[in-house]
Amino acid sequence: MVDMTIYVDVANNKQAIEKLEQILLQLNGVERALVDPDDGEVKISYSETKLQHEAILSTLSRNGFDILP
Repeated sequence: MVDMTIYVDVANNKQAIEKLEQILLQLNGVERALVDPDDGEVKISYSETKLQHEAILSTLSRNGFDILP
């Protein structure tokens, strides 16, 4: 299992946060996804053998989530 942390612009939007978690948890290989609504921090635990870091980011982008630098 590998952990990654990204920041997404969804602060204080409950529906967007739920959608984000749902999208992440549907990806094959994602074990855990937690979103902090205060700062948009997203902690993801996933299996590197099933899923690549770039695939997670591109899936989020395709679904309308902006990854913050």
